[in-house]
Amino acid sequence: MATISSPGLATSGLDVKSIIAQLVKLEEKPLDTLKVQKATVETKISAFGQIKSLVSTLADAAGKLTSVTGWNAVATTSSDSKYVSATAIGGTLPTTFSVEVQGLAKAQATASAALLPVGGALGAGTLRLELGQWSVTPASFTPGAGAPVDISISASDTVNDIASKINGTNAGVTASVLKDASGERLLLRSKSTGLESGFRLSVMEGGDTDIASAGNTDATGLSRLVAGSTVTQVAANATAKVNGIPVSSATNTFENTISGVTFKAEQVTTAPIEIGVAKDNTALQKNVNDFVTAYNAVNSILNEATKYDAANKSAGLLQGDTTAVALQNSLRSAIQAMTGDKAGFQRLADVGITLQRGGDLAVDSTKFTKAMNENMEDVKNLFRNPGPGTSMGVAARVKALTTDLLGTNGFFKSKDDTLQLSLKRNAKDQVTAQDKIDAFEKRITALYNALDTQMASLNGLNAYIAQQVTTWNKST
Repeated sequence: MATISSPGLATSGLDVKSIIAQLVKLEEKPLDTLKVQKATVETKISAFGQIKSLVSTLADAAGKLTSVTGWNAVATTSSDSKYVSATAIGGTLPTTFSVEVQGLAKAQATASAALLPVGGALGAGTLRLELGQWSVTPASFTPGAGAPVDISISASDTVNDIASKINGTNAGVTASVLKDASGERLLLRSKSTGLESGFRLSVMEGGDTDIASAGNTDATGLSRLVAGSTVTQVAANATAKVNGIPVSSATNTFENTISGVTFKAEQVTTAPIEIGVAKDNTALQKNVNDFVTAYNAVNSILNEATKYDAANKSAGLLQGDTTAVALQNSLRSAIQAMTGDKAGFQRLADVGITLQRGGDLAVDSTKFTKAMNENMEDVKNLFRNPGPGTSMGVAARVKALTTDLLGTNGFFKSKDDTLQLSLKRNAKDQVTAQDKIDAFEKRITALYNALDTQMASLNGLNAYIAQQVTTWNKST
């Protein structure tokens, strides 16, 4: 009698492990589909994030074309920027003027007399630092509006300790220590330049009771920081002449001398420096080019994501996504709509910006420059006219649209919420599918183990019967 068998590893010869694995693999197909769906959703989230970033760039570019400053850009020139440099805010009227620099702004600096022994303590007391203005004739100090700063000095403090304490306060003065052959010197310097940023150092030694009347000429104890000190640099304003008229500034930057213009004294001049301010159409041209580039970037990524390649029978990631198509159509409508200003330019094509195959924009620089030179106000209205309705300029429409798209309740937030919800549902479905797989595997494992045991028993009975039949045949 033939043996009932199946090649395998179990007691019956049945390959239970392999059979179960193949059955479980079939049961896992829905889970595999869910994993693919998760990866697709995550890729879409990334894609819309990239599109959002490009739309944000487009919004910024449109914003420059809707602002008055963007259309009133000016450029400044200097006949020699090594001596005088300049900048001007948008809208500044064209002008020219000359600047002669007589002196640069300076910060007051002082040095104490040489102190010995090097590293020794100077004595206890209090230092007072005051900011204000010195007058030369007669020599006097007028304190500023700020409160004096008192610094407590202990009997063991060295010059380095004192310098560190000064730097640790907000006294408007920096301190350092100079060592030379004569000993140590305390160097002080105003943090700011200008006549009103001078300073005065006073000392009240341990035995004094009033810092205002304390003697600073005895050259003993802490007073050595004041007695014999020298002014190594006098505080000074920067001085210049604009078209021959004297002007001054606490710093080397003159911000309010010429309306809309800031010029900076770099060096004392030997001859007048000519500063010019003129309309800057190159900046405007760049803003328009940046706008076109930003729009093309959004259009290109949407084209790629929504296309269908018939030759290869492959679809883009967002092919068939109606929201992506609607987004692209909205942007194209904003670009192509007429402004309604019949007295001027009505379409981008009127100034040399044309729509290409595929939806990208291209700029005819020659035509656009001609339009700017001959009809700047009309070009400005074509882009930035705030409206209302159909009279709204192209950039203004795009800015309004992109602002809505990027808003807290806009397209991208809504799309991201939807995709994130899909991920959460997918995660729950995967848990459910995995539980089902685990239960299935447990169930069929028990069944096949029982089958394996039963077949092992039958094989044993089969072997016994075969042995008995053989014995009978021999007896006969």
